[in-house]
Amino acid sequence: MPKVTVDGVEIEVPDGVTALQACEMAGKEIPRFCYHERLSVAGNCRMCLVEVSPGPPKPAASCALPINEGMEIKTDTEMVRNARNGVMEFLLINHPLDCPICDQGGECDLQDQAMAYGRDGSRFHEHKRAVKDKHMGPLVKTIMTRCIHCTRCVRFATEIAGVPELGLLGRGEHAEITTYLEKSLDSELSANVIDLCPVGALTSKPYAFVSRPWELERTESIDVLDAVGAAIRVDSRQTEVLRVLPRLNEDVNEEWLGDKSRYACDALTRQRLDRPYVRRDGKLQEASWDEAFAAIADKVKASSGDRIAAIAGDLCDTESMFALKQLMGALGSSNIDCRQDGAKLPAGSRAAYLMNTGIAGLEDTDAVLLVGTNPRWEAPLVNTRLRKAWLQGGAIIASVGPQTDMSYPVDNLGAGPDTLKSIADGLHPFAETLRNAERPAVIVGMGALARDDGAAVLAAVRALADSCNLVRDGWNGFNVLHTAAARVGGLDIGFVPGEGGRDVAGIVSGAGAGEIDMVFLLGADEIDMSGLGDAFVVYQGHHGDAGAHRADVILPGAAYTEKNGTYVNTEGRVQLARQAVQPPGDARGDWAIVRALSGVLGAGLDYVALGDVRAAMVAANPIFDNVDQVTAADWDDFGEPGEMGTDSFESPVDNYYMTDPISRASETMAECTREFVAGDGGRAGTDG
Repeated sequence: MPKVTVDGVEIEVPDGVTALQACEMAGKEIPRFCYHERLSVAGNCRMCLVEVSPGPPKPAASCALPINEGMEIKTDTEMVRNARNGVMEFLLINHPLDCPICDQGGECDLQDQAMAYGRDGSRFHEHKRAVKDKHMGPLVKTIMTRCIHCTRCVRFATEIAGVPELGLLGRGEHAEITTYLEKSLDSELSANVIDLCPVGALTSKPYAFVSRPWELERTESIDVLDAVGAAIRVDSRQTEVLRVLPRLNEDVNEEWLGDKSRYACDALTRQRLDRPYVRRDGKLQEASWDEAFAAIADKVKASSGDRIAAIAGDLCDTESMFALKQLMGALGSSNIDCRQDGAKLPAGSRAAYLMNTGIAGLEDTDAVLLVGTNPRWEAPLVNTRLRKAWLQGGAIIASVGPQTDMSYPVDNLGAGPDTLKSIADGLHPFAETLRNAERPAVIVGMGALARDDGAAVLAAVRALADSCNLVRDGWNGFNVLHTAAARVGGLDIGFVPGEGGRDVAGIVSGAGAGEIDMVFLLGADEIDMSGLGDAFVVYQGHHGDAGAHRADVILPGAAYTEKNGTYVNTEGRVQLARQAVQPPGDARGDWAIVRALSGVLGAGLDYVALGDVRAAMVAANPIFDNVDQVTAADWDDFGEPGEMGTDSFESPVDNYYMTDPISRASETMAECTREFVAGDGGRAGTDG
């Protein structure tokens, strides 16, 4: 490792680092606008100038300067200070005086560095240039006169998102960042360019002129709108969530966030259930908690445990599912299920339902088979890892199922189970590719498992893992990509049918046939409500979605930003969501509602606080004690070999922007659906 001297202090640095990185290792802060550690080096802004010897007697851009043995770097000489002051003066020649009205104010790199390196006046008196704002869709607002041409957005779109729709056109003072033909930036990660922009050229369109950063209360939490569990920061003012931003978590989301997770928060104040309702004379009418509980108690007393069922939805916290499972057990019911899409996943074998490679581990794969999944829509942050494996490691990626644009080359081998079986039997050439790879992996999605033959498909993928040697010392390449944040936690606590119990399909068909008298829906909105027949339906949730429309009793719960809860992501990482705001009206935390209901039903749960529920969860399954950690699962037998159907695998997500009760209630997501899914996103270059 070479040794370099930074401001008189000798340090040892790894091979291949740049002068800027060496300075930061020495504890020196180097200003920059265009440099970003996750993007390629552009060397545009020249703000990171330092003095280097041996070398020419002029400042050098440290972001693009490789380190050599014996190099001496000076970061605070008169030459460096004058150079940085000059660069800042150039950057401000055309920059408008928008700070009082700019949404970036208070969080702007240009503001901060102008304070440190700017002059108190300018020697330029020419007219400032103006640039026409660009159309980038419903999420990104552009004020391109502020742009300093750092090209971070261009490099992100090309390298990370895989949609090369941004570029720098023109030269000199006519240079402009543009989407070429005024086309919307069509990516599920498009709003990350807002975080990357060091000035106010790209800002959040839905958040425009809403608030200032110093007015907001910040709460660190996790996202639950998919199964990745991205680290987020919830910014709220009083009782309203105003924005959601990503937090750094190298093991999960790095520093990126999907557009749905970022912008669906506007629905947290729309179509909310804020008080109990009871159906009287065919209509839902407002009621008190006592009246709602009494209506449920009357129905429970008139039925028996084997005629009562419960289904947990995709956004439920593990505490509420655990409490509901205990309540159903006390009532004598084993008809419970957390797999509302019908996924054939066993709760007994943890390796059968986890992404065993880990989200970050996907970057190390060199051969990947996708089965019945479209990760670009089901989990965009998982898709970025696969793209990185292809881009940096040359991974070979193939798929069995839908043929879609993943933002990287994917060889579609076939559409359905026949192709999967031929690979598992070693008859397909890709089986040899997997066997010869150092770190092979298979990713099976809900499009393959949430079918009538899902158990046989799971067994076939298990056989493929064995025949292609996907599980080796220190490596497990068998992965399940979930779409529901609640799914892994539900399986970990065993929220599945007990002995003689019914699964989701059995509950729905039983209700339709009159064999189930009462169905408790814990935030479950994705099942066939029309199939419930005359069953008495209790819906506990936070939005007036499908379940609330069908319900006979509605119990208002809290959304994920309004409660403290435990979730387990698709790789098995236990995570904590934290309360940012209070639930609206009479709504309460879900586990507390179940606890109160249990007292009325004579099956009292002895929980006083959330900590009591968590302690019981840890006693039932010790993995819940390992917060923010992944507990490796043992590779054991699972799957039920059988005959697979002939239907093609399909992705379970047909609209990325609307997959759950929250995103379906979002005006911003509705606009994105019109723009990107319905095909209204393009504008010809001749359009006005």
